[in-house]
Amino acid sequence: MPMDPLVSRARALWQELAAEPGAAFGTPGRPAVLVAPGSALAPPSWVGVVTVGDGALITAPTDRAANSVRSGLTGLTAAALTDPDTVARLLPVADTLGPALLGYLAPDALRPVGRTAAPTTCLSPEHASLRALLAEAGPSDAGESGLADVTSPVFVVRDGTEVLAAAGYEHWTRGTAHLCVLTAPAGRGRGLARQVAHAATAHALAAGLLPQWRARPPASRRVARALGYREVGRQLSVRPV
Repeated sequence: MPMDPLVSRARALWQELAAEPGAAFGTPGRPAVLVAPGSALAPPSWVGVVTVGDGALITAPTDRAANSVRSGLTGLTAAALTDPDTVARLLPVADTLGPALLGYLAPDALRPVGRTAAPTTCLSPEHASLRALLAEAGPSDAGESGLADVTSPVFVVRDGTEVLAAAGYEHWTRGTAHLCVLTAPAGRGRGLARQVAHAATAHALAAGLLPQWRARPPASRRVARALGYREVGRQLSVRPV
């Protein structure tokens, strides 16, 4: 049976990010575990777990960490491999990040946003009003959004000179557009995140890119699903003891 095109493209992306020749996803119950100190699946010196579809790819910084993962996690389902509590019971873990849900959008799947209360305009990533938005949102929300790292134009909704919501994307390898969305505290609950994210996603699709939405907060996941993103994977980072 042919593989789902979104799953296939997502796997190709994360295999390249593993930074190890021959990286490939394992089969159900048998995750592929690689020693890859340069992996981008997790922060440096951490174990990175990514599941796409029913397969998993895990990178470890050392042979010792890889052997621990193989002995502790082989046999688990894709869902269990990215559950922090399950992993912490089976491995010596100092800390975890995630899980984050991985959503992707097919070229013909973007859903309309309907009527909007204010127009969407476009700014450069270096615009001063975007720095003001990042400061207003605070370091936690700003960092979660990734907006400071966008390399595309930034699509915004404004109230006068103040930016209420902004979205753009960071160019990743394999023709991937990693979506980044942030709403000011005063603009939340009004559908503005969906509006600006729609514009950024449409821009990525027009450029022939694969839109990726990585989300932990439930509100972010709801926006992604409303736009047509389909969750096909999960990511968990583990800092071994």
